[in-house]
Amino acid sequence: MTQIVTLSFYRFSGVLARAWALGMMGAARLPLSRTTDIGFWKLCGSGTGEGFTPVPNTAVYAILATWPDAETARKRTQTGVFARYIRRATENWTVFLQTQTARGQWSGKTPFQPDTNLTNGPLAALTRATIKPRTLARFWGRVPNISKMIGQDPNVAFKIGIGEVPMLHQVTFSIWPSEKAMAAFARTGPHADAIRAVRDEGWFREELYVRFSVHSDRGTWNGTSPLKKLEAA
Repeated sequence: MTQIVTLSFYRFSGVLARAWALGMMGAARLPLSRTTDIGFWKLCGSGTGEGFTPVPNTAVYAILATWPDAETARKRTQTGVFARYIRRATENWTVFLQTQTARGQWSGKTPFQPDTNLTNGPLAALTRATIKPRTLARFWGRVPNISKMIGQDPNVAFKIGIGEVPMLHQVTFSIWPSEKAMAAFARTGPHADAIRAVRDEGWFREELYVRFSVHSDRGTWNGTSPLKKLEAA
């Protein structure tokens, strides 16, 4: 069997729905832990603007999870606690991923299993870091330039900043048409400068870098599938 990673996004409108979603950051933990076939999972909030900011966006939340195969992933992300999110949300989108490479740990674990039989095609990049408190100012001082740069890149099909704990535990996720496009962004400008600073100044207490192949998706975001931008390209 081939492990499938899902990243499900939910958008909520209105005070009551947003309050419900915020409360589920705690209340969903037990039902998620009891979900049949689920492996590693995380509940995340998001940032405002392009998503890469320390200011929480109370309208958007995400659930990341691993599953033993694609059929199981599709079934389980429409039932149980996932179905509760879908019913409350005004919009939802799930992207199904297969791991190409993974380096580092998340909460002391190595949850993503690389698949050596993947073919060329669209890619997704996920970075997750626990930021050292003493480096917070320097880290968030770099983020606006990176956010602006990725927002202007015509190749990126989707991008968002999410996290488990505001400011301290951060995840960036983006989807690209090819390895070439992804590498061109990563190796130039503010992003490349930030990577050097991470190494030179030791910003992070824990790091994880994952590259995925995009398997498929379900639902919409901003009224359409973000993968359609890849098809157009």
